[in-house]
Parts: sequence; structure tokens; C-alpha cells
Amino acid sequence: MAGQSSYSRLAGDEAAVISAAGGDDDYDAKKLRLLGYEPQLKRNLSLFSNFSVTFSIISVLTGTTTLYGTGLEFGGPVAMVYGWPIADTFTIIVGLAMAEICSAYPTSGGLYFWSARLCSERCWGPFASWLTGWHALGDLSLYEKGRKIDVGEPQYRAWKVLGSNYEPDEDDYIVNVHRDMQRLGLLSNFAFSFTIISVLTGVTTLYNTGLNFGGPATMTFGWFVAGAFTMTVGLSMAEICSSFPTSGGLYYWSARLSGNRWSPFASWITGWFNIVGQWAVTTSVDFSLAQLIQVIILLSTGGNNGGGYLASKYVVIAFHAAILLSHALINSLPISWLSFFGQFAAAWNMLGVFVLMIAVPAVATERASAKFVFTHFNTDNSAGIHSNLYIFVLGLLMSQYTLTGYDASAHMTEETKNADRNGPIGIISAIGISIVVGWGYILGITFAVKDIPYLLSPDNEAGGYAIAEVFYLAFKSRYGSGVGGIVCLGVVAVAIYFCGMSSVTSNSRMVYAFSRDGAMPLSPVWHKVNKHEVPINAVWLSAFVSLCMALPSLGSLVAFQAMVSIATIGLYIAYALPIFFRVTLARKHFVPGPFNLGRYGVLVGWVAVLWVVTITVLFSLPVTYPVTKDTLNYTPVAVGGLFILVLTSWVEHGLIHTASGTGKMFG
Repeated sequence: MAGQSSYSRLAGDEAAVISAAGGDDDYDAKKLRLLGYEPQLKRNLSLFSNFSVTFSIISVLTGTTTLYGTGLEFGGPVAMVYGWPIADTFTIIVGLAMAEICSAYPTSGGLYFWSARLCSERCWGPFASWLTGWHALGDLSLYEKGRKIDVGEPQYRAWKVLGSNYEPDEDDYIVNVHRDMQRLGLLSNFAFSFTIISVLTGVTTLYNTGLNFGGPATMTFGWFVAGAFTMTVGLSMAEICSSFPTSGGLYYWSARLSGNRWSPFASWITGWFNIVGQWAVTTSVDFSLAQLIQVIILLSTGGNNGGGYLASKYVVIAFHAAILLSHALINSLPISWLSFFGQFAAAWNMLGVFVLMIAVPAVATERASAKFVFTHFNTDNSAGIHSNLYIFVLGLLMSQYTLTGYDASAHMTEETKNADRNGPIGIISAIGISIVVGWGYILGITFAVKDIPYLLSPDNEAGGYAIAEVFYLAFKSRYGSGVGGIVCLGVVAVAIYFCGMSSVTSNSRMVYAFSRDGAMPLSPVWHKVNKHEVPINAVWLSAFVSLCMALPSLGSLVAFQAMVSIATIGLYIAYALPIFFRVTLARKHFVPGPFNLGRYGVLVGWVAVLWVVTITVLFSLPVTYPVTKDTLNYTPVAVGGLFILVLTSWVEHGLIHTASGTGKMFG
């Protein structure tokens, strides 16, 4: 075993890649071997496809629409307008920090691997990776000098290949996995992240929140705040991704960055927070689409005050199940089809934003003034919160929820050409373009807002769905019919559908990588690929879990919302862990890949980590006073419960395998 010089061999040194990996495969395949894996995923994603996945998951339409009412109630236009750039700023910082780490460790595991790797030789790697990921990494099927690595201590010695001091050479590793998947171009890689971020999805579904908490000012300026800090996270991730371009992504990065001793635990924590967060994202996106379909049907049949049909919660769940089924079927197609759908989805999101931001305010007979859009701060809410700062902070949720999911570009790196360059570019471009088009969408829709209390009222035609009411009233006021508004909602619905599709794509690649490393029950089942070179079992598992996570909505909407809160907080914790290891334990040994932030990498990384800590605390605060069992914010309960489950499973798994005497870390 070599010393810390291995970082250069695993961090974008092309000469080292060529000399160490050997063979006739292309650069990406050789680089992946140096990370400890044979390529299996088909690598056809372009930068645009990678970006599209993240962009669609962020989905400004989703976040802004669903929480717009919140913005109106808490601060109104001023809170939304000014809160948006504030949240954007810190989100960009988080994204920048994540992008830097991603550039160094471009693997699909992502966060939990970063957490482990960045802990270097210190004693915190396994624990940090465990916290970031969740669940144990099983038998890696990695061989050293032709024999399986013998790992004696369950928490300390497993996963040598992922340790910071492992340096492979031509004969030093044999991996019993094979290259089974094809490659995607830069555009396709970008498209997946861009589609998952999906401005149309995030902003539309959380527009109520934006209106309720601060309103226009919070949304307009809070978007840039969240965007700026998200970019710091993305940049740090991109830098790590450049060095470790594998489907494992975050959890693999945590392992590489936390050193031999702690990498298993760091990867475990990172991986499970990442994978559960991704499942929660898919659940929330597709459930939001089901609810939007409910509203479209209501408006199409006469509206809330005209005898329209309001689907029951059981019908909504049926919609949700049908959507997930279709997503699983689409994701079972060859990667070339997914690449096409991803690029089409990115184009749909882009064009949809421009059409809606122009059409809706243009059609409306009454438009808000620029002063209202940029300065009106809505404090008239029913939450019992009177502090302007508190209201503004809560209004950032719309922006931060939207700007999520850009780790998809990292998870698609094993299917992306020139992954150590295109993967990081996919992350950064998805965030950057989402910030620009998202702000335009927020402005366009908010210029059509006049009466915030009415938009948030459950007695309006859309039943309290603020952005749907905005669309409906804009066309009805001019043409006497709200059909045009319903068509606009259809444009949003298609964008949300593609967002969910890309989310399942990203989920399945994370499941594939995590199970390939033996981290999941029945791991051999989940990382198999079919004749189309698609991890088919992982696709259907992701769809099934996302369906199960929506079932609590039948009994308690509060319980469902608490679980879905993991989509934002859980994912960002997973994002922050490898970045934290990169700027602390691996600071002196980290050698970035082709994409790097140079001397600013550590600074950007620290800003990203601090932003994640900040939003974790802020989004755990009560959103309604007085606090009762029905109004309590269960986010800390959900995230804390996940942490306890992950920690317990880690301890239990370690004890079981210690007693079994298998000598395997995760066997």
C-alpha cells in the first residue's frame, strides 16, 4: 500500500490513469477502475443530460408553486423577492463546495464517500460516512493482488480500495464486475440534473409557501440567496466528482476522503442519507404531480365554487402509483431512450419557463407593480409568526427545496463520456441555469399576483392552490374562461412528470452503485443490469419505495410532510459530509481533478458546509404558533429518526459480522 500519493492517481492525473489502468478502454473506464470499479453503466450522458437531471429535480416550478402561498402569508412579495436571492446565494456556496469535492471524487455514491474520504487518516471517517449515507456497505468484491481483501475489524479495516492510501497499479486490483453499460454525452449528463432540479416543478409546487412566508420580496430575492449558496455546494461537489467519476457518487467520495480507518462508516452514513433523501425527492415530486392533476381536474369540471370534482386522497394515491409505474417503465428502456427523454425534458423545462413567465402576466388584465413584486413583504399569515426575519427565513424553503437533486450528474458519471470533466460541468451548469430561469419564472408569475389572501384561501376556485388560481384568473379575466390557465398547468404538469422520471433515473443509479458495494439487503439483486445495460431491478425498487413513502398521506398529512422533509434536509446533509471531510481531514492531501477551485476550494467548501448547517437548523424551526401536535414541525423528528436508524443498523451490522467471524466489513 502506498501513502497519500494515491490521491494524484485518483484525482484526475490522466497519465497515471493510462499507465495504471492499462487496456484498450477509454479514459473514463480507466479512471473508474482506479476508483475500484469496472464500468457497468452505459456512459452516454452528455453535459446537458447530466445538467438536466439536477435541473429537473431542483424544479423551480415545483418548489415555488407548492410554497408560494407560504411566501404570500409570511412576508408576501417583499419576502419572496428578497428572500429568493438570499437563499440562492448560500445555496450557490453549498453547490460550489460540493462541486469541488465532486471534481475530485466523481462517483455515483457521492456524499457519503466524500465524507469518508475527506476524513483522511483520522478516526472519524466511518462515523461521518455513516451519518452521511446510512446502512452498511457490503462485500465490495474488491481484490488485492488477486485475493479478496481481508477486513478484520468491522468498523476500521474494510474497504481498503476506498481508503486514502490505496494506490492501484496494473496488477493491484481485479474487480469482479464488468463493463455492461453504455456512455452518454455531456449534453445528456447535464439534462438529467437540469430536469431533476426542474424550476417549473419546484417553484410551482411550493409557490404557496413563498407567498405565505414573505411573499414576493422573499421569493424574488431569497431565490438568489439560496442560489448563491447552492452554487458553493455544487462547486465543491463538482471538484470531488472530477476525481471520482463513479455512479456511487457521494458515498464513494466520503469513503475516499475519510481514510482507511473511518471510510466504511463515513460511506454508510453518507450513502443512506443520500439514497433515502433521493427516494423522498421522488416521492414528493410525483405526489406533487398527483395533487396538481387533482387541481386540474377540479378546475376543468367547474372549479371549487362551481361544483367541480375534487379527487379524494385515495384517488390521489392512485394517481401517484400510476405516475411511478410509468416512470419505472420508461426507466427500463435503453439508456439511449433515457438520454433523449432527458434532453427533451430539459428543453421542455426551459421553454416552459419562458412561455409561462411571459404569457401569464401578459394575459392578466390586472398586473402587480414593480414595487409590489420587489418590495412587498407579506406578514399577513395565519401562522402566528410576526418576526420579519423569521418569516423571511421560512420563505427560503421554496427556493432551497427547488435547488435540490443536482447530485444526479455525479450518479450518471459512469454513463457519461469524459466523466471527470462533464460530470462537474453538469452539476454547475444545472444549478446556474436553474437560478437564472427560476428567477425569471418567479418574476413573471408574481407580476400577475394581486390579492395574496385570496390566492391562499381554500375557498378560491383552485381550492387554495395559489399558482393554479393565478393561471386560471389571468385567462378568465381576459377571455371569460380559464381554459388557457388549465393548459398552462398542463405545461407545468409535463415538467413535473419529467422531473419525477429523472429522479427515478438518479435513484436507480444510486441503488445500483450502493448495492454493488454490498450496502443494501439483497445487494446482488439490485445491481444487476439487463440486456439493455440498465440496472432494471434498481429502477423498480426505487419506484416501489417511493410509492410506500407516500402511503402515510392516507392517514396523516403531517406525517407525510415530515417524511418528505428528508428530501431537502437529508439530501443536503449527505451533500455536506464529503465536503466537510474534503476541507478538514483531507485538506492537506486532497488533489483535485481536471475541474477544481484552486486555492478557493477550502473557503468555498466551508461556506457550503456552514450553509447546510444553517438551513438544517432553520428548516427545523416551528412554522406555526402556538405549537401543538398538529402544528409541530416534524422535520427534526424525521431526520433524527433516520439518523438513529442508520446508526443502529451500523452497530447491529458490525456486531453481527464480528460474531460471524467472516472477516468482512460489510459481508
